[in-house]
Amino acid sequence: MSTNSSAYGSSSVRAAGSGFAASGRFTRPAQLDPALVEHLAGGVDPQRLSEISHTTAASLLDRVHHTQDPQVVERVLTLVEHEGVDLVAELWSEGDPDSLPGVLWRLYMLRTWMHRNRESISRLWRVGEPVAGVSSAIAGVDQAPTAEDIARTADSILSGAFVGDFAVALERASAFCSVISAGLMAEARRRQERAAELGESVANSGGTHFARTAKSLHSTATDFLKGAKLWREGRLE
Repeated sequence: MSTNSSAYGSSSVRAAGSGFAASGRFTRPAQLDPALVEHLAGGVDPQRLSEISHTTAASLLDRVHHTQDPQVVERVLTLVEHEGVDLVAELWSEGDPDSLPGVLWRLYMLRTWMHRNRESISRLWRVGEPVAGVSSAIAGVDQAPTAEDIARTADSILSGAFVGDFAVALERASAFCSVISAGLMAEARRRQERAAELGESVANSGGTHFARTAKSLHSTATDFLKGAKLWREGRLE
């Protein structure tokens, strides 16, 4: 297993609070309504933007739940690819983690992160799965997933949120984050122990970065689990 930090996707993803944020910028498609973009970029008071955030999240979820058109479902699942992460961020990234827009933002960013780092995440899964307990079973991933298995799981979790049981999808997302967090912590300890054995600086071993990312993922897992509870109680808005 590679010990280069980029092998685990750490160079392409940074943690933002308790969610995910890609370090690279997506290109917003030219066909996107420029008036909407301009309206979102400025001139909207925070209260109005919050209302838009909650309304669009609820409307999108409701529309997909009631459609039989597979093309609509596919377009919603690939919203980031079609519209760019910037617009999605404008709408939902400021949502509290215990709100519907906040949860949807995290689900979309989780899918994006998993697709971009499928190879490294598949390796981290093999490290974290033996110590993660029941979480691996809840996530619905094989013990030794391939990169393509990770990509399919990413799609499965997000699609489950829209066409299946929303709370179950959030629980799967939570479990997945928990396993990868365990893998990151195991890798952090391995790097720190190796550095100590060689008399090298533990701070420069990469272990601290892995530990920070693991902590962020653990926090995100907690957010998803809380969201599932609120959804079942009819309080996730």
